[in-house]
Amino acid sequence: MIVIGAGAGGLVTSYIAAAVKAKVTLIEAGEMGGDCLNYGCVPSKAIIKSAKIAEQIRHGEHYGLENTTPQFSFKKVMARVHKVIADVAPHDSVERYTNLGVDVVKGYGKLIDPWTVEIKLNDGGTQTLTARTIVIATGARPFVPPLPGIEETGYVTSDTLWSKFAEFDEAPKKLVVLGGGPIGSELAQTFARLGSNVTQIEMADRIMIKEDLDVSTFAHEALSDSGVNILTSHQALRCEARDGKKYIIVKRLVEENGEELAIEYDELLCAVGRSARLKGYGLEALGIETNRTIVTNEYLETLYPNIFAAGDIVGPYQFTHVAAHQGWYAAVNGLFGHLKKFKVDYRVIPWTTFIDPEVARVGLNEQEAKDQGIDFEITRFEFEELDRAITDSATKGFIKVITPKGKDKILGVTVVSEHAGDLIAEFVLAMKHGLGLNKILGTIHSYPTWAEGNKYAAGEWKRAHAPETVLNWLEKYHTWRRG
Repeated sequence: MIVIGAGAGGLVTSYIAAAVKAKVTLIEAGEMGGDCLNYGCVPSKAIIKSAKIAEQIRHGEHYGLENTTPQFSFKKVMARVHKVIADVAPHDSVERYTNLGVDVVKGYGKLIDPWTVEIKLNDGGTQTLTARTIVIATGARPFVPPLPGIEETGYVTSDTLWSKFAEFDEAPKKLVVLGGGPIGSELAQTFARLGSNVTQIEMADRIMIKEDLDVSTFAHEALSDSGVNILTSHQALRCEARDGKKYIIVKRLVEENGEELAIEYDELLCAVGRSARLKGYGLEALGIETNRTIVTNEYLETLYPNIFAAGDIVGPYQFTHVAAHQGWYAAVNGLFGHLKKFKVDYRVIPWTTFIDPEVARVGLNEQEAKDQGIDFEITRFEFEELDRAITDSATKGFIKVITPKGKDKILGVTVVSEHAGDLIAEFVLAMKHGLGLNKILGTIHSYPTWAEGNKYAAGEWKRAHAPETVLNWLEKYHTWRRG
């Protein structure tokens, strides 16, 4: 097996192939670990942690302490980010995968025919390999909107900011974040907490548009409380340089013939989505169909049944854990598909947006259930009722569970709170294995923990579905027993 790309999808594919004693070559031109390790999940979570501590210092009164202005070196914050990357890197390193039995080749792989890959080696020269199975896992890159003037004025993306900002002595004084999705929202809040004057621009009428309205509203308030100036329903028109200063020109969409607004910035962060890396791998020459992503069937096969694709280059979810999930199917179907094939299971996919408080979701939310015409009901638990949230002075947030009318089957859950990304795991497990809210309610949870919120949410559902007829009979029974 040949695997092109050493991000989450390619690493898992290679790992599994080697584990079952196949001969596997992993080709990677850049850094091992892909975007998640080097530019995405790992560095962003590292800097989010630093920013959260800075915010807690500012609001020490919440914990019986004094409010204090945090003293820190932005350069040291960025140095810690890069140290975290370096500390995680051995998990994805050439040495580790070599020891696992993977032949790692540093170079740029290109399909020559359905069984042949030509590699332009990083240290010069070329190498040609053939294999029964090829897996393409080349990932995605940040999309940069074609705004007039943007190339001249300059910008950073979620890929490039880590190296550029590491050179700064302080956070950018004026930062514009273009995009109101998860990446834009996480970084907007983070840099506002680290001292930047942040303006976030979103074309839609709310940020985090894929979430329910109440969740988007909650996120908007959380970012605003952190100092982010959010401009929704604003379209970016162009970038300009005037008198040595840089501006992005926007227009409010809800106003016909509305006036243009010029927003000055020192740095512009483009966070409007990611596009699959499709060019330069020989896909066109082989006629492999692409439509924003590589087109595959439910087994991750492309036009050629021996060529598979996994990760962000496939979609439909651009998450590291989904890429890893697909990597298993690519490996197993690629090596053993002639005996038995497995359809990729997308039924229970969780994800978390790491703003503070976090937003985590699995399955359907309220607006999706409405769009699908499902007869559903909502059970909601507020964290202001949870003892552990009270002890942590972190009572903002809620759990919202979607179930069919009158049934405890879990169709979807949204958790908004500290540690939401961890709390959602119990609901993911329950949905994966067909366990309902009654099972969660009947499970002992340690006290006092955040996880108790899941049990209390189940308790709210049970309370709303108490068997009134039985309870009435029980009341009469106890009255009779008392004489």
